[in-house]
Amino acid sequence: MTYRAPINDMLLALNHGAGLQAAVAAGHYGDFDADITAAVLEEAGRFASDVLAPLNRVGDEHGIKLENDKVATAPGWPDAYRRWTAAGWNAVSGPENFGGQGLPLAINAACTEIWSASNIAFGLCPLLTLSAIEALEAHGSEELKRIYLEKLVSGEWTGTMHLTEPQAGSDVGALRTRAERAADGSYRITGTKIFITYGDHDMTDNIVHFVLARLPDAPPGTRGISLFLIPKFLVNADGSLGARNDIYPSGVEHKLGMHASPTCTMTMGDHGGATGYLIGEENRGMLCMFTMMNQARLGVGLEGVGIADRAYQQALAFAQERKQGRAAGKQGDGPDPIIVHPDVKRMLMQMRALTAAARTICYATAVALDMSVRASDPKVRSAAAARGALLTPIAKAFSTDIGNEVASLGVQVHGGMGFIEETGAAQHYRDARITSIYEGTNGIQSIDLVTRKLAAQGGASVWALLDELSAIVTKVEASNDPGFGTTGAKLRDALASLERASRWLLERIASAPNDALAGATPYLRLFGSTLGGCKLAEEALAARSLDGFGDPQRYVTLARFFAENISVQAGALERAVIDSADAVNGADAVLLG
Repeated sequence: MTYRAPINDMLLALNHGAGLQAAVAAGHYGDFDADITAAVLEEAGRFASDVLAPLNRVGDEHGIKLENDKVATAPGWPDAYRRWTAAGWNAVSGPENFGGQGLPLAINAACTEIWSASNIAFGLCPLLTLSAIEALEAHGSEELKRIYLEKLVSGEWTGTMHLTEPQAGSDVGALRTRAERAADGSYRITGTKIFITYGDHDMTDNIVHFVLARLPDAPPGTRGISLFLIPKFLVNADGSLGARNDIYPSGVEHKLGMHASPTCTMTMGDHGGATGYLIGEENRGMLCMFTMMNQARLGVGLEGVGIADRAYQQALAFAQERKQGRAAGKQGDGPDPIIVHPDVKRMLMQMRALTAAARTICYATAVALDMSVRASDPKVRSAAAARGALLTPIAKAFSTDIGNEVASLGVQVHGGMGFIEETGAAQHYRDARITSIYEGTNGIQSIDLVTRKLAAQGGASVWALLDELSAIVTKVEASNDPGFGTTGAKLRDALASLERASRWLLERIASAPNDALAGATPYLRLFGSTLGGCKLAEEALAARSLDGFGDPQRYVTLARFFAENISVQAGALERAVIDSADAVNGADAVLLG
């Protein structure tokens, strides 16, 4: 089956769960006309269904090929990319003074979900270009912006991110790629980077690499890392492409999934060193790179949402068509569609509810990041920046965990046919797996949440968010809608568990850091499931007064399912945060004995 963007669900999540409508009404989005949102998403959905979705299977089957230092993508991909840029999709949130449309990040976030759902391997390329645009705009010199930014914004050129080396994965400070100062103010870079997504391809004439390297006199560790812009082809003074730079793909990975996305080993220095240009200041490259990584982490979270929704749509269609067994108590002959069976309904509801919760968390992150730069009030910008920082690791880790879980359930709904490649369910499962690993593993996101985001200003951002979520629960309790069932009570219990776990961790971050780290992963899951449950309830409340969304009770039922089946796990997650420290930190006897 093909993919259809769930526009109504997306608009409800964006405008009401994520708070875009309220932020626009409060004046935090300047002169942005929110009425265009639906039109943009409708058009994105059409492009995804007509152009990208049909290539998803093609890319998985054909993969990519490296020959003569060049990577060739799957059939149809270069043409699809040209159509993508011609339609202006790469420029949606780009700065207007460099040819972008200047639309909010939140709108582009919804589009990113659509690209990821229709063809996740294709959507990964512009995701990295968006991160490159952010870093260059924030930290690049005016000269580099003049040369490269317009081409990146339009998508005429794509961007990459070079961090990982064979001995330096999550430990970026261990990297060995070297940079030498040249007399003309540029630098010569030598070294090898691995796992470079879209490190080379045939969809654009030039590729702009952002590479971390170390100068000879740099201090050790991450304090001595600089960021350099290294184009595949050097650019002449008139803007035309010049000589081939000394950066080449020396290998490509053969992967579990994402077969159509070239993952390259990139080698610099075989011909004297790649010419690079400093981004920001020497030895301050990690600051610049984090601009890219934070943007990319939200994008990867949206990949999790997209692949989850694609897996759900396919599983739902299969369950409506596949006939097996009869409904309990049914009289007569002939099998029924498997969707009549309660356990299949449970799986499908779990898929949809988890996807909806992850979607709203990612959109809320994007709205916060928008307000941190768009709002006119400095206090609003500051609070929004703190909110965005808090939500980013949750958006990345929770949503990609959900992508993996929902894709796995999609295989299960298909039964034995899900284990067969022809159905496509297996591809979603394979493609989803990397999302919880790259752009900072989900374990690292959990550590970041506990040690940096929770700990910031004594947990001020967490307490502010919990107050907002408590107000939502109060509205659910006051609604007297029997359709909510025990939603209010279950969410109230989850909030209490999240608050207790947060306070326990705050006490131990400094005094017993290993105890805090041992509980970091269940804490992030507790945070995500509580936040997601409250946000779905907020959307259900909003849907009851909106036109054009069909029967609003379906959103009430979805919120109830999430609260009574997923948020209800909060108590166990709280105990895992608090009680697991001794077992985790004492595991050497088992692991090393």
